[in-house]
Amino acid sequence: MQPQQQQQQRRKFAAAFLAFIFILAAVDMAEAGKKEKPEKKVKKSDCGEWQWSVCVPTSGDCGLGTREGTRTGAECKQTMKTQRCKIPCNWKKQFGAECKYQFQAWGECDANTALKTRTGNLKRALHNAECQKTVTISKPCGKVTKPKPQAESKKKKKEGKKQEKMLD
Repeated sequence: MQPQQQQQQRRKFAAAFLAFIFILAAVDMAEAGKKEKPEKKVKKSDCGEWQWSVCVPTSGDCGLGTREGTRTGAECKQTMKTQRCKIPCNWKKQFGAECKYQFQAWGECDANTALKTRTGNLKRALHNAECQKTVTISKPCGKVTKPKPQAESKKKKKEGKKQEKMLD
C-alpha cells in the first residue's frame, strides 16, 4: 500500500509542477504581447520657485484672505497665481501676522523705566514667512484694573428700570 501512496504523491507533485510551469509560460506570453510604451521624456523645467507674498486679510486684520505667488522662467506657463490663506485671529500682530511666538513669564518690574518685559521664541511661521527668531515686548508695571463683568452692569440696569416703574 505504501508504494501506491508514494506513486499518487508523485503524480500530484508532477501535476502541480506542470501547472506552475504552464502559468509561468502564460504570464510570460502575456507580457511579451504588450507593446512597450516609450517612456515620457522628463522635461526639466527652467521655472523658478514660487515666491509668496504675505497673507492679506479680506476684512479686518485677521481671518480669511489671499496671497499672491510669482515665479520666473521663460518657458513657464504660469508665472502668477493667487492662493487662499488664513491669519489666525489670536496671534500677536505686533511681530507679523504670520509669526507665532512662545512667550516666557513676565519679568520683574524695572524701577528706572517702570516697565516689565518678556521674551518670545519663534514657535511657528506660516507659509515661509520671514520672522525674527526671538522678540521682546514690554508693558507698564502695576496692577491692571479689569472692567466689571457684564452680569453686574445688567443687574444695575434692571434695578434702575424697576425703580423707574415704581415711581411712575
